[in-house]
Amino acid sequence: MEVTVNQQKYHLETACSVAGMLAAVLGETPKGIAVAVNQNIVPRTIWTDHMLKQGDQVMLIKATQGG
Repeated sequence: MEVTVNQQKYHLETACSVAGMLAAVLGETPKGIAVAVNQNIVPRTIWTDHMLKQGDQVMLIKATQGG
């Protein structure tokens, strides 16, 4: 299955959840990020349940501090 994460294409083995994709792409489940799939925010509480589909567009948004 192919998905796009922050404008970069990734091939994932079979269907997987947002949490599974984060583990495959980043090697961990990072803190301080938000995830949007097809321009819809996916709450962290359902990352393990929200299944990705072929061609999904995923955006990872990292929280930053500043003044």
